[in-house]
Amino acid sequence: MAKQPSSPDQPPLQVAIADKSPLIQAALNHLISEDPRFQLQAVCGDGEELLEIIEATDLDVVVTGWVMPPGDGRYVLDHLKATESAPRVVVYTGAEGEMVPSLVMAHGGAAFVSKSEQPHYLLDTIADVGQGKMVFPFLDVKRIHDNPLTGLTNRELEVLSSLAAGRTNKEIARELGVSANTVKYHVRNLYQKLRVKNRGQAIGLYLKS
Repeated sequence: MAKQPSSPDQPPLQVAIADKSPLIQAALNHLISEDPRFQLQAVCGDGEELLEIIEATDLDVVVTGWVMPPGDGRYVLDHLKATESAPRVVVYTGAEGEMVPSLVMAHGGAAFVSKSEQPHYLLDTIADVGQGKMVFPFLDVKRIHDNPLTGLTNRELEVLSSLAAGRTNKEIARELGVSANTVKYHVRNLYQKLRVKNRGQAIGLYLKS
């Protein structure tokens, strides 16, 4: 498919890349930088650095891996839910099967692209997402509506995703800029909503949802 050059009426989309593999980083850097529809702003290797880049940079679309520290793609997606004017997220991963695309959609991603797809498909997906579209393979949407996390607030999801990444309450408090007591309050609320009794049960449920 031919690339559509940007025009004065359609400035290039501002894009950032996150992937744990330096090889994938280099490949995506070259691929996206060569496409006039996009302007690549940053390349990084983990979710924490990506969130810092998003906070400091005006981005339209983020392309991120799924299996990536400090947690998986849910860590980035759930933290972005509480971010105003957050960029749309394309998850680009080698993880196969219906589960991961369902998780991407349930946690607020805009698109899922398998690494087995041709490069032009990823580029066109980035362009489509930048225009407000969602791009996914066929999914059983009942799985998404049955997700037990849908009753959590954005801040509770942030806290839960940080717990799943191995953070302590004090670390989460520093990360979110709140007090440790506030984190305890959110943890207690999410336990009640998820009907679990402890951190391990909450994390186990989160990783399945």
